[in-house]
Amino acid sequence: MIGLISATAAGTVARDRLAAAWPGRTVVYEGPVREAVQRAFAECEQLVCFLATGAVVRLLAPLLSDKASDPGVVCVDEAGRHAVALLGGHGGGANALAGAVGEVLGAAPVVTTATDAAGVPGLDMLGLPVEGEVAGVSRAMLDGARVELRADAVWPLPPLPANVSPGAGGGAVLRVTDRIVELGARTAVLRPASLAVGVGASKDAPAEEVLGLILDALHEAGLSPLSIAELVTVDAKADEPGIVAAASQLGVPLRTYAADELARIEVPNPSGAPLAAVGTPSVAEAAALAAGGELLVPKRKSNPAGRAAMATCAVVRRSPRGRLAVVGLGPGARDLLTPRAREELRRASVLVGLDQYVDQIRDLLRPGTTILESGLGAEEERARTAVAEARKGHAVALIGSGDAGVYAMASPALAEAGADIDVVGVPGVTAALAAAAILGAPLGHDHVSISLSDLHTPWEVIERRVRAAAEADIIVTFYNPRSRGRDWQLPKALSILSEHREAATPVGVVRNASRPDESSRVTSLAALDPATVDMMTVVTVGNTATREIAGRMVTPRGYRWQSATAAPAQEGAE
Repeated sequence: MIGLISATAAGTVARDRLAAAWPGRTVVYEGPVREAVQRAFAECEQLVCFLATGAVVRLLAPLLSDKASDPGVVCVDEAGRHAVALLGGHGGGANALAGAVGEVLGAAPVVTTATDAAGVPGLDMLGLPVEGEVAGVSRAMLDGARVELRADAVWPLPPLPANVSPGAGGGAVLRVTDRIVELGARTAVLRPASLAVGVGASKDAPAEEVLGLILDALHEAGLSPLSIAELVTVDAKADEPGIVAAASQLGVPLRTYAADELARIEVPNPSGAPLAAVGTPSVAEAAALAAGGELLVPKRKSNPAGRAAMATCAVVRRSPRGRLAVVGLGPGARDLLTPRAREELRRASVLVGLDQYVDQIRDLLRPGTTILESGLGAEEERARTAVAEARKGHAVALIGSGDAGVYAMASPALAEAGADIDVVGVPGVTAALAAAAILGAPLGHDHVSISLSDLHTPWEVIERRVRAAAEADIIVTFYNPRSRGRDWQLPKALSILSEHREAATPVGVVRNASRPDESSRVTSLAALDPATVDMMTVVTVGNTATREIAGRMVTPRGYRWQSATAAPAQEGAE
């Protein structure tokens, strides 16, 4: 929850705007400011104070305890011009909160955390547990000093600065390992989520026995509990209190498998006891192996004093899985690039894309990002490259214009990708939608997009689709309408549509939608000159109900057309 505190009339206005924008996420603290801050600090994960930073510093000083537990605090000035991340930039999420507050209030976020300001990912913001001398290694990364990267495998991490590399030498070391290692001076260790722990337990096994067994097994194997990804067991033990409590204390999820699934897995140490109890000769080992990976710790039992063991565990190590994000950049305007797309671009250590699209977002990439760009006509090569890089264990972003799944890179990439990598789709604003917003409301009823390029689709198939849309009276948006070497397809498609639609049917033509040299016009099916159209153009042909009103294309939501004079009286009707 986010606590909101203000002291002045202007601050209260801004506070209430934020509360209205985030219902259910915020709590307004009234009363004397000092008491309000004290209560909010004790009760909330984050605070937004509409107060001077100096005042907030004095109020917070006696309350501070530890950077790992203190809430994140953002200050907004009296004029609402700046949202300052004052406390808990990373751990408390204040840096991200300052940006979110800025978006709502129109304030500029002020972030002074060194790594964020330099565009370098903080070691505590990589999504992995980190221990050791984090501050010292981070300082070396920022200063450009050599930092030796020692990783047991390639993990899909965000890009690291060029001064962080294997064999770099120097005094600072960044390790990526699930093994217990000596934390020497200027050494930080990132813990990948590489271990799955299979757990079996008798009814009412104590949580301390289950947890103690897991920790002892990992310690004896030289493995860090910070690298546990999940606990796994049989369905019958999904609600076993000791197992559930152990997962909770470790801060990891608990996943279960059906007994018949586990019974089919060959294990080194089967037993008749679990077979009789839950229907499988192995729980701990079989569940661990079902989670996937190499068996590092075979089944072992707990060893309580004075009674029989009530818990078993086994540990597997998973190989790293690369990550492929297929990212739609939108039609070109920076403000139509989604926040999720921005996040994925900064998360990727490898970027693959068409050179002109890479140029659009190059400034958003973190230092150290590997860029693999190529020219027009190399779509399949780019798809294969992106998948190959993900299979090496990297975090990869494959970019395309508009939505990457619409006439773009998602299809060839996912045709190449198997189940051995993680794939994430990031939607983008399509050219059809961007053009429609410029034209008015041409897509108010059923509509279809058809590419007129016969490079990948035979013309006979394209023509059949155009005829179907024409006969069904569906609005049509043509992609790739005309190029220098392909100038007859658009006239042919328009002629097919004209067999079923009036010559006056509105047609919208938009070139370079949302870009600086954008141009648009509304014409008619009879008046459109195909020679004025090129590959950077989107052509939208209305249906029989589409009208031009005040220079805009408008298609009603239904087929009962309402005149312009009657429309205001019907506003809001469904």
